[in-house]
Amino acid sequence: MTTPTTNPGPEPNPRQLLKELQERFAVFRDCQPLAIGIDKQLQARVPGLDRKTLRVALAMHTHALRYLKTMSGATDRFDLDGLPSGEVTEAHRSHAAEMVKERRRKQADERKLQREAEEQARRTSEKLGRLVDKFGRKP
Repeated sequence: MTTPTTNPGPEPNPRQLLKELQERFAVFRDCQPLAIGIDKQLQARVPGLDRKTLRVALAMHTHALRYLKTMSGATDRFDLDGLPSGEVTEAHRSHAAEMVKERRRKQADERKLQREAEEQARRTSEKLGRLVDKFGRKP
């Protein structure tokens, strides 16, 4: 696996690293609950990984809605080979479920604000149209 961390050049790219991890390891691709200490397993398997880039890539992965949904109902964690490696505690399941709930609430709030803004823009446009009709110059 060629990672952006082993190539000389600008700052390593966490998104690219995550994409490469998903291509190489089914546990990432399938959004299975990751084993505690998966970062150490990755550093042992993929030499030259930039720790900061790996941390950011793992955070992106574990905060994704798909991963959180999986975690909220999971019982087992998995290592890089897809083998069970510990269990998902009730506290971790509850935390994931709460994050999913919060994310959905925020999305609903954003949709509501968007609809309200669109409705306000429509009313403003109609009002301006009436004013133009009333006060516009007639040929």
